[in-house]
Amino acid sequence: MQSIEHREMVFDEVKLLLSEKRTALSFLRTGIAIFSIPLSIGSVLIATSQLYQPKNILFLLIPVLSGCTLLVLIALWLIINSLIKLRHVDKTIENITGKNPFLRKLVEN
Repeated sequence: MQSIEHREMVFDEVKLLLSEKRTALSFLRTGIAIFSIPLSIGSVLIATSQLYQPKNILFLLIPVLSGCTLLVLIALWLIINSLIKLRHVDKTIENITGKNPFLRKLVEN
């Protein structure tokens, strides 16, 4: 039988891991939102492409497209890092529940 203090310590560790998981999910949500910005800008540029000549507005088009590229890279970085963090937290929680019979019973039910 495990002591109450040990159980509380294990619960606190799992709570900490779950809060890290929430943080990683919020980073994932932010990355997806940032990723949608260049897609919206691109769709506006394509929809209005009949109204301008790309050669005439190249001085505007290059900064906009480079900004979109930067936003896509930032979004990909956020998404990839959050997915890595989520995988790590899930494996750690699985290891903790595997070692603790009381927590394993609680998770299975």
